[in-house]
Amino acid sequence: MSPLSIFCLVAVLATATTVCARGNSIRDNLKPTEWISPRELENAPSVDEITFEKLQETPAEEAAELVNQIYHLSQLSRKMEPSYAPSPSDIPVYTYTPTGQRVNTKLNQLVSTVQQQPHFGQQEVTIFITGLPQQKLRDAARANQKLIQAYLQAYNGQVQVQGGQYADSEQDTSSSEESFNSKQTKPSGNLVVIDLGAVIRNFEELVLLDINRVGAAIGNTLVQLTSQTDVPQEVIYIVAQGIGAHVAGAAARQYTRQTGNRLRRITAVDPSKIFTRKPNTLVGLARGNADFVDAIHTSAYGLGSVARAGDVDFYPNGPSIAMPGTDNIIEASLRATRYFAETVRPGNDRNFPAVAAESLQQYKNNNGNGRRAYMGIAADYDLEGDYILQVNAKSPFGKSAPAKKQNSYHGIHQTSGRISSNN
Repeated sequence: MSPLSIFCLVAVLATATTVCARGNSIRDNLKPTEWISPRELENAPSVDEITFEKLQETPAEEAAELVNQIYHLSQLSRKMEPSYAPSPSDIPVYTYTPTGQRVNTKLNQLVSTVQQQPHFGQQEVTIFITGLPQQKLRDAARANQKLIQAYLQAYNGQVQVQGGQYADSEQDTSSSEESFNSKQTKPSGNLVVIDLGAVIRNFEELVLLDINRVGAAIGNTLVQLTSQTDVPQEVIYIVAQGIGAHVAGAAARQYTRQTGNRLRRITAVDPSKIFTRKPNTLVGLARGNADFVDAIHTSAYGLGSVARAGDVDFYPNGPSIAMPGTDNIIEASLRATRYFAETVRPGNDRNFPAVAAESLQQYKNNNGNGRRAYMGIAADYDLEGDYILQVNAKSPFGKSAPAKKQNSYHGIHQTSGRISSNN
């Protein structure tokens, strides 16, 4: 039997039998037979029967149920372990010149490539790790392009991306993700894109990805980057998407093991579920992997995970399957990238005010607690806990409010799709 059939009836029933045999302390209503039936197990698909395209075409709730079914079955069975780890020589990487020209390379050649770029690392270095294949998913291509454009605008005053794969068909002429006129003469930062999503070609490879092995390869590259190009770890900022967020955590741990130092910040944009892991190993992003770890969850009950991943976790519209204006869990997961990209644009860093709360209902009832915060690039490094906010269905997604401190809890109220200040 192939590894892809590990979710079959026999394997899961064997695990269920082990669980049931632990003793009489397990009441009947907690037995696996009470919450998963043999019929459901027989109908459960194998991993290779699920595709990104299928998830994109399936209604959000139905797709979320399918992904969660696979996830919970994977947690029951310990026979499947991560086995897919693309080589550093196969992982595409690209950087950008101050004029917006893309420079293509591979992960194993990144250090030698940036050594040829004047002034690299003298300012902030943002490393964007993708987690979905933009070659197959238009929503991924669009979200990634928005983030890249935002950083080129912020760092170089550039808006257009040379060598971009897709043009955005959305008519967002007033969007805060869009143009900003600037004639910046000296770059204020460097962008590196590690396109891990390009080698995660299907759902099977996402499930079987060896997060720690791939993360170690990226971590070793970061060690070389700081030791051979004089880039201090204090200026390195990782923004990571989906499964890439957990790879970023592994990379940061590897960097700390090798150097004794921690990276400055990791931002996870909709960190995904972890389907497979090796026994007795730590895997996935967690607080402490960098000086500051923040996460944006936009498909918590879909392709993403509801579990806390950082010092502070933001849940737009509360933990949910999808976001306003999205049709499927793929698009919902990628909204986190779009939201973050909006905050990178000059002048939009405080577009997403949030409040500490446990649910959207608590947020709406003004029953949250703690100070007001901002999701995205402007998140304060001393934030901790779970934060809730509301978002718009179309760009600009942020319900922006004045940056000054509000007098009341929230201090802001919805009015016709936007938020205005009471001050």
